[in-house]
Amino acid sequence: MKKHVSIIAAASLLTLTVPGIAGMAELPYHGEGHIMLNADDLDWGPIGSMAPPAQMAIVEGDLSEETPFTFRLKLPDGYEILPHIHPAYERVTVISGTLHFAHGEEFDREETMALKPGGVAIMPPGDPMFGYAEGEVIMQLHGTGPWGIEYINPEDDPRN
Repeated sequence: MKKHVSIIAAASLLTLTVPGIAGMAELPYHGEGHIMLNADDLDWGPIGSMAPPAQMAIVEGDLSEETPFTFRLKLPDGYEILPHIHPAYERVTVISGTLHFAHGEEFDREETMALKPGGVAIMPPGDPMFGYAEGEVIMQLHGTGPWGIEYINPEDDPRN
């Protein structure tokens, strides 16, 4: 139960620290229920659950609720994604740059697979993962909330 509470708390904290979630009505809507936008329409901001200078832009959804979501992450060259887990399936599509990604509880660059633009990764709930960016990486994540992140090593969590 404690783990479930920490995941919900993480999702709530994430929601409070990302610009654009509360202002979802500001996204361009074209037609009944349609959202259509270009990359320049995205509102990038810091992420409470990831170390700076990682940035996030919400495309749709509320990460703290049981609803579909889509968001993008922007990571600078060399940025390390430290070992962590998520409470739900994570579906990632690389938009630009190369995301080196792997399954495991220990960060090991040699274990990663290079995912280039168009590359996809799908990880089940609770499976540990890690990675790093080669070049500026922009990736899109989608799934169903509530969303959160729990670091394998609590000292890696920038919220601590």
